[in-house]
Amino acid sequence: MKIVCIGRNYVDHARELKNPVPSKPVFFMKPDTALIQKHNPFFYPGFSADIQYETELVLKICKNGRHIEERFAHKYYDQISVGLDLTARDLQSECKKKGLPWEIAKAFDNSAPLGEFIEISEIEDINHINFSLKINGEEVQRGNSCDMIFSFDYIISYVSQFVTLKLGDLIFTGTPAGVGPIKINDHFEAYIENQKLLDLKVK
Repeated sequence: MKIVCIGRNYVDHARELKNPVPSKPVFFMKPDTALIQKHNPFFYPGFSADIQYETELVLKICKNGRHIEERFAHKYYDQISVGLDLTARDLQSECKKKGLPWEIAKAFDNSAPLGEFIEISEIEDINHINFSLKINGEEVQRGNSCDMIFSFDYIISYVSQFVTLKLGDLIFTGTPAGVGPIKINDHFEAYIENQKLLDLKVK
């Protein structure tokens, strides 16, 4: 199982980080060790002083495919959740300054907390999904799938040109504006519409 993450898929987020708006999907990978076991907390690592959250809708791939045409892409995912793409922003900035890859800032252990999945069939309109994040009871981030630069189906079609998608793979589809730092003792709750799917504490 692999985790494919889409970067800069919301215009407002690209601008808040002073990045150009992409003309094609930007993607990177996280290993399966980035997932956190159910009900476990996130332990703040000693190698970073600036871990930041990015709230994202997450698709679960339901069958193998490569070179998938966009018009058939909807057949390759059947569940959706919300997750956090945790980023060691200080390490990322250091890598970018040196022109180095920045997997060290994105792919570290437990960097992809993931909520419970729900069936796509439960969603009234997948092109208009509200999702949000609360920290310590206060909403800090809100997005809607209608604001994505690249749709779910386009992402799957594009990524599958380069990487075979397999049953159980996860696709983090990008974050809206509002990312920020996490702190020890923070309590994260992430929602699709009004349904809480992720509950995570930071230790």
